[in-house]
Amino acid sequence: MPCLGFTLLLVLALGASLGAAFPWGTLKNGCSLSKYQFLVPHELKAVQRMKEQFEDIMLLSDRKCHTRLFYRKWNTAELSVHDRVMLVEAELDLATTVLELPVPPSFAEMRHQPLAFLTQAREDLRDCMAMEDPSHQPSGKLRHWLQKLQTAKKTESNGCLEASAILHLFQILNDLQCAALQDQCT
Repeated sequence: MPCLGFTLLLVLALGASLGAAFPWGTLKNGCSLSKYQFLVPHELKAVQRMKEQFEDIMLLSDRKCHTRLFYRKWNTAELSVHDRVMLVEAELDLATTVLELPVPPSFAEMRHQPLAFLTQAREDLRDCMAMEDPSHQPSGKLRHWLQKLQTAKKTESNGCLEASAILHLFQILNDLQCAALQDQCT
């Protein structure tokens, strides 16, 4: 019996010290972005292979795209944590939407794993956004970018939107990592 009391005391002490090390409220319950702080190498490799295959396809196409959607004069770390989540959710929404478009069978297989990963990340971000203050207004920087995104969706072809999103997937993944790091992103 004395061993059980000691074990219970040890568990309580560890629980209290972990509570201090990981303060409540850092991420709201149900908001699981911490898993994106360090992206898994096999996911990154799958994205890299897909991007490389897409670049090969692009070389053979005659697409004339004018969108500069992912060229920004500001850094993601300059945004508030909530704005970062909103930014990455919009970026991932675009990326998953274009990756779901019909493509040749050879590319369809290549995009399967990255699409599953990006879709899961988008859903996790949406869960976090659902828990945030609904009255939050995006900063001017983010609001301008979101308007630019909406304009591009209306004026650019699906092929150009696809090219823009796929060619900038690593920027999107960096933005995802920044959102997951919260205040630690610099």
